[in-house]
Amino acid sequence: MTGPHKTPDVPHHGHHDRPGLQQGHDPYLARQKLSEPSVCGDCGVVWHGGHWQWLARPADAAEVLCPACQRVRDRVPAGYLTLSGAFLSAHREEIGHLIDNHTQRQTAEHPLQRIMAREDTEGGLLITTTDAHLARGLGEAVHHAYRGDLDYHYADDDTTLRVHWHREA
Repeated sequence: MTGPHKTPDVPHHGHHDRPGLQQGHDPYLARQKLSEPSVCGDCGVVWHGGHWQWLARPADAAEVLCPACQRVRDRVPAGYLTLSGAFLSAHREEIGHLIDNHTQRQTAEHPLQRIMAREDTEGGLLITTTDAHLARGLGEAVHHAYRGDLDYHYADDDTTLRVHWHREA
């Protein structure tokens, strides 16, 4: 299922009434079978028990590059969040803190969910992420806190998500 999805400006919308993230094949997640344990040489995240975790570096770990660091190195985001409108201009610092706090919580629990870059654009802010779930979660966090219009668009490859949030006043 690709195409735009719009979330109405309502006080609360739960997980049950919004479309789920696409289940496309992400080439960054399945590049190779990793030996256990493995550790990312760039960020230090450990592959253990079949998933990436923030653990102490095992002495016998093979050194690899995790999918998030590979995306950063390749400059290939999985998620794009665009924020725009007069409300953003008036509340940029506080929205920035919300984004930072949400990202820190998500990255602690899901090590491959990271912000790649923040870029000021004409009339807004563009945030790129290593994981589509983070882009969506950030958009939903901003929408939950400040309302406005939120919509999603999945690319044809079903692994790239574009999230747009806008509020004028």
